Amino acid sequence: MAERNVNRLLIIIGTVIVQMGLGTIYTWSLFNQPLVDKFGWELSATAVTFSITSFALAFATLFAGRLQDKWGLRRLIAAAGILLGVGLILSSQVSSLWMLYVVAGAVVGFANGTAYITSLSNLIKWFPERKGLISGISVGAFGTGSLVFKYVNAGLISAFGVSTAFLLWGAIVLIMVVGGSFLLKEAKTAANTATKAGTQQKDYTVKEMLKTKQAYLLFVIFFTACMSGLYLVGIVKDIGVSLADLDVATAANAVALVAIFNTSGRIILGALSDKVGRMQVISGTLLVTAVAVTVLSFVPLNYPIFFACVAAIAFCFGGNITVFPAVVADFFGLKNQSKNYGVIYQGFGIGALAGSIVAAILGGFQATFTVIAVLCIISLIIAVTIKPPGEAKKPKEQTEIEGKYATQY
Repeated sequence: MAERNVNRLLIIIGTVIVQMGLGTIYTWSLFNQPLVDKFGWELSATAVTFSITSFALAFATLFAGRLQDKWGLRRLIAAAGILLGVGLILSSQVSSLWMLYVVAGAVVGFANGTAYITSLSNLIKWFPERKGLISGISVGAFGTGSLVFKYVNAGLISAFGVSTAFLLWGAIVLIMVVGGSFLLKEAKTAANTATKAGTQQKDYTVKEMLKTKQAYLLFVIFFTACMSGLYLVGIVKDIGVSLADLDVATAANAVALVAIFNTSGRIILGALSDKVGRMQVISGTLLVTAVAVTVLSFVPLNYPIFFACVAAIAFCFGGNITVFPAVVADFFGLKNQSKNYGVIYQGFGIGALAGSIVAAILGGFQATFTVIAVLCIISLIIAVTIKPPGEAKKPKEQTEIEGKYATQY
């Protein structure tokens, strides 16, 4: 048992190192203006790079589980770390937007998503009894990487310029992800968790999962959570200036606030979900998010109200990102966690694009927040009523068994 505990501790450390390296991509906004200044590109066109990165990240999760089956966890994450580092290093040599889209967008995003979902799912398999807490540690490390490297990358850009900053960033991330991969050990066989009734949980394949209505309902909830959080992350400074009449410097503080509350939400709500229930936590976050975006839409904003709403949305978004891997494991089993969560995780990529699309169609922040509020209420109703596959049938089946038993005596 002692050896097992030591191994599991090393796996936690390795996963944290990997996830921190992966989380650095959320410092991308620091690079937009320096790239514009150097190459004269449009700011909006340059910022599209991160949307491509987010979409490629989500898309990669569809294939990561199959790649893991062929290559093994450690080799796959090391390869993803090399690809991620090389993508950032090559970004230091770009001279056109399409090159930036390919290397910093598609290549970096695909490598990041591959390592993200496989390392996260593997760690959950090692701790089936604490899925929420362990997911919070892993996903929290991802958020911490973003927070720490906000200062690291800002310093690199200031000291060496944007191109050299890309090169150094890529080298650091490569070392972190590849180095962390050596501490990982693949959970070959996922331990089946027991339900409250004492029966073993079924391990669903992707095909079996997609035959259940729960898969699509969970996708709707996850899409809503990601759309609200990712849209806020992208425009939080602009909201402060436009809706709360804050100066640019004060509004910029909201960027750090988002990172802090996003990370704390991952750790706190992940652990809380083990004690009070996953869907209870998700229901609470959806309700809080609905209230916060409604306030942003209809209440005259000042400094405290603006920051309170931003902090609430960021906290809830971080919590949802953390709790959802455990929800998928609870509903569909641990054995195929990487593949199953990879399908549900497409809500992240679509959600990353949906906020901007809705804003472009409806023409503003406030209308988009109203749409998000409606989606949150719909998702809240789903979260309150949804049950794991087969659970709704158990009372009826149990009644039939008890009836047969009674007739025999």
